[in-house]
Amino acid sequence: MAEHNYHDQKNIENAVRLREILGELPRFCGDFFRGIEPTTSSLTRIAYAYDLRVFFTFLTETNPAFKNTPIREFKIEVLDQLKALDIEEYLDYLSYYKKEDKEYLNSENGKKRKLIALRTFYNYYFKKEMIVSNPAALVNIPRLHEKEIVRLEIDEVAKMLDAVENGENMTTSQQKYHNKLKNRDLALITLLLGTGIRVSECVGLDLNDLDFNNDGIKIRRKGGNESIIYFGEEVRDALEEYLKEREQIVPATGSEEALFLSLQKKRISVKAVENLVKKYSGLVTKLKNITPHKLRSTYGTNLYRETGDIYLVADVLGHKDVNTTKKHYAAIEDSRRRSAANKVRLREKL
Repeated sequence: MAEHNYHDQKNIENAVRLREILGELPRFCGDFFRGIEPTTSSLTRIAYAYDLRVFFTFLTETNPAFKNTPIREFKIEVLDQLKALDIEEYLDYLSYYKKEDKEYLNSENGKKRKLIALRTFYNYYFKKEMIVSNPAALVNIPRLHEKEIVRLEIDEVAKMLDAVENGENMTTSQQKYHNKLKNRDLALITLLLGTGIRVSECVGLDLNDLDFNNDGIKIRRKGGNESIIYFGEEVRDALEEYLKEREQIVPATGSEEALFLSLQKKRISVKAVENLVKKYSGLVTKLKNITPHKLRSTYGTNLYRETGDIYLVADVLGHKDVNTTKKHYAAIEDSRRRSAANKVRLREKL
C-alpha cells in the first residue's frame, strides 16, 4: 500500500468522513458536493455537510410542512418550497438548539458561516436551473461585532520562550514531561512565532521539508498549494537542537518522515500543539486566550511593525486577499498614519 504524506492522508480521511455524512443527507445533495469538489478543500466540504445536516434537521423538527419527514427522503423540490422567512427562522433556531441531550449555541460568526453554506448550496442548484428560487440569497448575513485581535506583546513572546526553556512555575507532573519534550516544544513554538505558519502546516512538516542551506521550509497551504517560507537564526538554532534529538528517535509506523513527534513517537496532532501552546502561554498571561492562530497573529503584527509592508505580510501569511490582512492589522495601520501627523513641519517654531 502506497504511503501518503500528512496532507494527502487527511484528504483521504475527510473524503471517507464526507461519504458517511452524505449517507445522512437527502440523496440529491450528492450532486452538490461533486459539483463543488474542484473549487473547495476537503475540510470545506465536510463543514458544508455538517451545516446542511443541521439545516435539514431543523426542517424536520420545527417546520410544520416537513415535520417528521426522514431527511433522506427530502426531494430537491423542497428548496423551492422554502421562503426567506424560513431561512430567517433557521438562523434564529441556530442561536440555541439541542441534539441528543447536547446543547449547541451559535454566535454571529457561526450563523454567518452556516448561512454562507446554505447560500452556496442554493446557488449551485439555481445556476444549474434545477430550482427556480433562491431564498437564501434574500437573507442578510448577520453583522459581526468587531473583536479586538488577541496577540502576544514583544515581552510576552520572550517570556513564553523562556518558559519553554526553563519550565519555571510548572506543576510536578508538567515538569516531568517538560524535561523530555523541552527541545521539541522550543523548536515548534519558535517556528510558529518566527514564521507565522498555520498549525496544520506545522504538524504536516516532514524532515525533507527543511532546507538549512537556504533557511527555509516547504509547507502545504490551505488550498493545497506548496510554498517556501524562510526563517531566521533563532528558528534555525532551535530546529537544529531538536533535530539532534529527533535523529535518535525510532518513529512509529507511518510517522517515519514526520518532523515533530509526540511522546508516542507518532506525528504530533493539531490538538496536541493547541494544548502545549495553551500550557506555555498560560505561564505568561492569564488574561489572554492564546492559541496557535494567535501566535500567527503575533508574527504578522511584528512583521508589519518592522517592515510597514502590508503586501509582504499578506504574502508570507498566505492570505489570498490583501484586504484580509489589512482588516487584521488596521489598528497598527491607523497608529502609523497618526504618527505621520507630526513628521512634516510646515513652519519652524520661533
